[in-house]
Amino acid sequence: MLTGQRALSSSVNVARLSADKMRISPWDRWFSTSCCVCCHVRTGTIILGVWYMLINAVVLLILLTALSDPEQYHLTSAELANDLDVMDDANMCIASAISLLMVLICGMATYGAYKLRAAWIIPFFCYQIFDFALNALVAVSIVVYPNTVQDYLQQLPDNFPYKEEIAALSNVCLVLTVLLFIGSILSFKAYLMACVWNCYRYVSGRGASEILLYVTTNDTTIVKSGAGTCAVSS
Repeated sequence: MLTGQRALSSSVNVARLSADKMRISPWDRWFSTSCCVCCHVRTGTIILGVWYMLINAVVLLILLTALSDPEQYHLTSAELANDLDVMDDANMCIASAISLLMVLICGMATYGAYKLRAAWIIPFFCYQIFDFALNALVAVSIVVYPNTVQDYLQQLPDNFPYKEEIAALSNVCLVLTVLLFIGSILSFKAYLMACVWNCYRYVSGRGASEILLYVTTNDTTIVKSGAGTCAVSS
């Protein structure tokens, strides 16, 4: 009799687990705690945040150096064969402020992933969405206005590497090459967005007091929580 009750209880638990799997949302099915084959999403987010922070810190340093000595770093229109100066002091100040803001956002994401603070990761994820949207708009504009690629090539300086070879390509081939390049960039950016989002979900889950799964094995119920695992005998 007792064996029959245990078998029935096991069958009911299996049915419940199957029903829970059927109710899993599409977002949960894409959830993973690993990225780049071997890294955890926390490690990947920390590396990504540090990498972005270093790049923006270098850009900020270059801009501040150019602002401190404008005569040495100022590029005139004659040097770049353009009608206007590339960057005046006002634009350099704006670029410096943006670089400083990006350093702060990347630092917040790195700190949030390291210290398990989910809210600190959100600004960096929002920046990723904004950056992805801008690149997607560039791809759409190339599809709608394919002649913009040729116009852009004509505006490049004469000493630009391989300018003549690139301009000799047909317009269709050139547009397809640019779209393939932008598509590869968008795919890579989408993967990085997924890694950061999975890290946010992982950190949010770790912050909960009681999490996720109840498994019944024979007469022992195992409860997994953020604090640890305990076994309760029935």
